[in-house]
Amino acid sequence: MRISGGNTTEQSAGQSQEIPANPTDETDLWLQCNTFYELFMPLSLLVSVFIILLLSFVERRKKIWDCERRFSCLSGRFGFVVPLDFTGKMQNRWSYGFAFGAVTPFVINLMFNSIIRANVPPYLQVLVALLTALVLSIVCMPLFACLSTPHRLLGGVLGLLYSLSWFVALMWKLIWCRAIAPNDNFVGYLLWSVWLFNVPQLLCLGFLVCRFGSIIVKGVQNRLRNYSKQEEVEKHEYKYVQRLLRWPAEASVQKSWFQREVYEWDPYFKFPNRIIATVVLSFFGVYMIVTSEQIISWWLTSNMYAIWKKYLKHILDQTSFFTHLNYVTYTWYISAACATLTSVIHISQVLVYYRKHMESLRAGEKKYLPKTYKLDPVYGVVGLLKYPGYQIAFSVWGYLIMHIAMFVVGLVFVYLVVSPIREHGFLHWLKWVGMSLPNFFILLAVMGLQRMLSHLFFLQDKTSPTDEDKPLALNNRKAFHNFNYYLFFCNVILGVMSCFLRLIKSAAVGLMLLSRIERTIMPEGFEKQDTSYCMWVGMIMADHYHTNPVLVCFCHLLLKHTSESVQDGEYSRLNSEPISKDQVRTRWLLVYTLLRNPKLILLRKKRKQKNDKEGELAFAWAISNKA
Repeated sequence: MRISGGNTTEQSAGQSQEIPANPTDETDLWLQCNTFYELFMPLSLLVSVFIILLLSFVERRKKIWDCERRFSCLSGRFGFVVPLDFTGKMQNRWSYGFAFGAVTPFVINLMFNSIIRANVPPYLQVLVALLTALVLSIVCMPLFACLSTPHRLLGGVLGLLYSLSWFVALMWKLIWCRAIAPNDNFVGYLLWSVWLFNVPQLLCLGFLVCRFGSIIVKGVQNRLRNYSKQEEVEKHEYKYVQRLLRWPAEASVQKSWFQREVYEWDPYFKFPNRIIATVVLSFFGVYMIVTSEQIISWWLTSNMYAIWKKYLKHILDQTSFFTHLNYVTYTWYISAACATLTSVIHISQVLVYYRKHMESLRAGEKKYLPKTYKLDPVYGVVGLLKYPGYQIAFSVWGYLIMHIAMFVVGLVFVYLVVSPIREHGFLHWLKWVGMSLPNFFILLAVMGLQRMLSHLFFLQDKTSPTDEDKPLALNNRKAFHNFNYYLFFCNVILGVMSCFLRLIKSAAVGLMLLSRIERTIMPEGFEKQDTSYCMWVGMIMADHYHTNPVLVCFCHLLLKHTSESVQDGEYSRLNSEPISKDQVRTRWLLVYTLLRNPKLILLRKKRKQKNDKEGELAFAWAISNKA
């Protein structure tokens, strides 16, 4: 009895170790883990609507309807909540960028799953995507509205609670899914890849939590100090105008190599939140696509040995198969690193060229614009709307296309250079190159001969020893005509080679500059065919018209002086000086302005009896006196 009982116990213990107690429950939990976004978004939608209504309630509208006057508590309430301003606001620039980074994975996952799993006809899938995007915009709106609301303390508290709930939910999802995951290598690999995907989102959410915490601390400090209105901080526009009004420094400042060749920091120039958010999301998109590529490629290469052993063992030799596999794998990883580095440089160049173009426009120079460019207001508004999405898409697709092109070029280089040298030696490869490329070298020699003879025999000598180049004057004309006749037929062959070289160079430059919206890839005269470049030009022109520091400072000063000069609906004097003294001062300022800017004389209003000759004489007098 003991033996049988012991055997029964051992058998039952072995069965309990081999078979899970509740496999169905673990499977259900794993499926719930995979549908985390579908369960999390409806809950966030309710909280988001409540936060938006609360922020709308504390907003005041300038226009009050008659029906609202009966209820004093609702008078002017429920105003518009502006999530963010893309037209030139400089506040919370990096916070908006990290907020976009925090919501991007939710957007991609939910929209992708909703389109794939939606039980709708194919022709309605776009409508489903649009409705999903509308719901997502409502869910993500509190992260932006709490940053832009003028009620800083309320926005900080609501934003902290909302962003902290997202951070805790995401961490709980990752840890819980890791705990209940089946003991499978493939599932474990997927979980580590999910962690890699969610690391940037966790960092963005952590930044937002810290940002909202700092907003709360500053709000509490202002309340404790009884600040009814925050002190007005001197803006960068005023500092920029003050620098323009200063005399230039006599001695030039010595710049470092980084300032001369790479980038020079300007404390009086700030990038708008649209550019900051676009750059952050472009980096985020490139990171996600690079991570996806490397996860898939690593899994494929790690399982190629099993595939060869199971299916290709009787077809391919082991040594040859793994040699070619190493060539492909190393080329793929090296090209991925080069394409990633190039994409990072291209995205960074967005900041450099935006500042360069804006400073050029502010200085009155339009050298970066097409020669026949004419401003279309519609293109300016469309550029403001489309640029962020276009730049992100161009960055991601530019990386993919550039990676594939570099991978193909790398394989060509490996099988033309690396593989022959490794198998047959360097001397054998050099001999093969010497036998394969003599025609190319002969054509290069003929091209060099034409240049050398043109410089030595067919140009006259320098007119002065100090001249750098010879003058464009023919010498030895008879020899030149004979040489030109004989080479007429040879240059046809050279033209064929030059045509191929031009095609290769154009394709290489076009692929490298595919993600560079700020530079056109079309030749001169066809810039309008490059719609992305036209969108960039329209965007910087709209920014120039709306964020020019000189114009902004003028408007601010005009509004300030107007508000000070208006009392009870009547205009009052800006100062209490006598009228005669004020007129003398005004005339002196007018004379000084006209002397400094003589062209303004022609723009002044004249009486009808004054002719153009008098205006010309006044302009000539002003120029002569200024000189």
